[in-house]
Amino acid sequence: MEQLKGIYTITLTPFDEEGNVDEMGIRKLTDFYIQAGVDGMTILGIMGEVHKLSESERLLVMETFLDQNDGRVPVIVGCSAPATNLSVALAEKAEKAGASAVMIAPPANLRNEELLFQHYAKVAEKISIPIVVQDEPVTTGVVLTPKFLARLANEIPNVKYVKLEEAPTTIKISKIIDLVGEKLLLFGGLGGMYFYEELNRGAAGIMTGFAYPEVLVQTYRLFTEGRKIEAREYFYQHLPLIRFEAQLGIGGVTIRKEIFKLRGIIESSHVRFPGGAVDEATMAELEDLIQFVGLSLTPLTVS
Repeated sequence: MEQLKGIYTITLTPFDEEGNVDEMGIRKLTDFYIQAGVDGMTILGIMGEVHKLSESERLLVMETFLDQNDGRVPVIVGCSAPATNLSVALAEKAEKAGASAVMIAPPANLRNEELLFQHYAKVAEKISIPIVVQDEPVTTGVVLTPKFLARLANEIPNVKYVKLEEAPTTIKISKIIDLVGEKLLLFGGLGGMYFYEELNRGAAGIMTGFAYPEVLVQTYRLFTEGRKIEAREYFYQHLPLIRFEAQLGIGGVTIRKEIFKLRGIIESSHVRFPGGAVDEATMAELEDLIQFVGLSLTPLTVS
């Protein structure tokens, strides 16, 4: 299998106004992401409200994304769960369904490194596709040290990637690379806030749900072509919108869904409770900012 690099958009899960999974919305989203030029998709992450899906809905979302993708780009499937046997079962189903890799976060508040190691080892024993370790201490309450991540890479052959969310990601990227070189490929996160800096530190790409993935695609293209000054200028031009998406108390998921609705890609911006709509002032600020950074509000028609 080729190494996974570049822009792996964290997909959202569209719902209708009643809160039901919107299967047609998933299909339109899949086509949009691919048309935007992403290198792959990461489904069933926090952005996808996976913690608000039933088991049957989780499988429905996975199968619909994979079916619509039809092998066009690699798909990483989130298989995090509070118990190892659940992660194993999810990972096995993902591999059977055609996933290119699985993403697994530590079970919440499990701070024993030996138990954490066994968690990943037991999942790895049951699948043949790569594992992306999701380093997300804000949600999980677990800090994965560079030394521990290096141990995973050295002792578990299919632990090949890490998605970093612990700020500052830049410093952690350098520390991990110092320990294991390219044995682990590292993806930035944090909504894209430090994408240029992460690339400069040696990141292989980014996994985030920024609602204009084509901005990240262009930044990555410029950077990998050696046009770093242009990449930085282009990225910094759009950074205010990335910052706006990350408002605490509202959450990136809600604002991102509003942007996708404005762009005509999804029908409803519904976020499952707990999680509310943004107010009129925020929406006005959002639309003004989109125009200010030079992006279009023109709805897209995605077949």
